[in-house]
Amino acid sequence: MRIEKITAKAMEHMDGDRYKLALVVAKRAEELAAGSMPLISVDKNKVKFADIALMEVAEGKLSIETLLRCEE
Repeated sequence: MRIEKITAKAMEHMDGDRYKLALVVAKRAEELAAGSMPLISVDKNKVKFADIALMEVAEGKLSIETLLRCEE
């Protein structure tokens, strides 16, 4: 799937809020870079961390609420 379609689908999960989407993707990309395992089936050595995070949001595997619970 093209990144534009993935982004559009992810935006739907964030109620169209680009700020929330950017926040979630950035935080999750940091977690992936620190060694977290992806929530989707993808080779993290071949795909950028931000793209993995975006795909996770698009598939409904990740939300801002999920990230906030992990920080507590």
